[in-house]
Amino acid sequence: MKMTMAKAPTKKILTASPAAGATECAAPDFNPRSPKRGLPLRACDTHAHIMGPKAQYDYSPARIYTPPDCLLNDYLHMLDTLGVERAVLVQPSVYGTDNTVMLEAMKTAGGRLRGIAVVDEDISDEELKAFDATGVRGVRVNIVDVKDRKPGTLPMAALTQLARRIAPLGWHMEFLMHADEFSDLDSTFADFPVEIVLGHLGYLTIGKALDDAGFQALLRLMKAGKAWVKLTGPYRITAEPLPYPATVPFAQALLEANRERVIWGSDWPHVMLKGSMPNDGSLADVLFDWIPDAGLRQQVLVRNPAKLYRF
Repeated sequence: MKMTMAKAPTKKILTASPAAGATECAAPDFNPRSPKRGLPLRACDTHAHIMGPKAQYDYSPARIYTPPDCLLNDYLHMLDTLGVERAVLVQPSVYGTDNTVMLEAMKTAGGRLRGIAVVDEDISDEELKAFDATGVRGVRVNIVDVKDRKPGTLPMAALTQLARRIAPLGWHMEFLMHADEFSDLDSTFADFPVEIVLGHLGYLTIGKALDDAGFQALLRLMKAGKAWVKLTGPYRITAEPLPYPATVPFAQALLEANRERVIWGSDWPHVMLKGSMPNDGSLADVLFDWIPDAGLRQQVLVRNPAKLYRF
């Protein structure tokens, strides 16, 4: 797998080009409703993407999907409706290593947003420091939504080298990966220079159970304080409709492993969704199935992300 990681961005005004085989994604529900119960003050959505306008910013020809315009104003409207004060934007694969759209959204929103960038391997230390000053708090490595995917493999030498360079900034490394493809996840990252973050409750392949070797390795890594997991995208690990009851045992196992290393995110705008598009208010309601205790919700939604992203 080629690891793509982002040079200092330059603004460009281009038109979106077609990509052979890229799936056209459905739009999110642009009319979110409020959750049935309120979220705590300073709650944080730790996983979302801004994409577009496609008339201004070119998508990568290597992308595997093409989203509709999902703009900052749409996203902020969703956050305000849910009652979420803070958020973290994650660089989507459709832009490759050009973080321009994400960085401009962060600048426009002021201190409300943090970011996770995708960077080239030869990025300079000066560029990394410049990213940090904008609110970037980590780098993303995507080994799932890529062409010519090689399941169960990681370029550990290159990852470790980058991790050593970002460690002085207090950054982490976020992976889009299927935990069930890595039964030795805990030993692989036992001595990694920075903490790692996995999304989508570990992003298990649909049908995997709690005793899956990769999921158990992830739990051990969390217990050791080396990994964080996002409660995001329940529709990515189950074929069930809302409220995705099969995900509850996985969420609770993650919380039992280390409640100080669990965070939550909307996964807006829900790209590459194979089932019915959920309303984000309904997704927020799932939180109360995962985390019935108000004090624990406060920790997952407020204290944990404030520590990881330095709000």
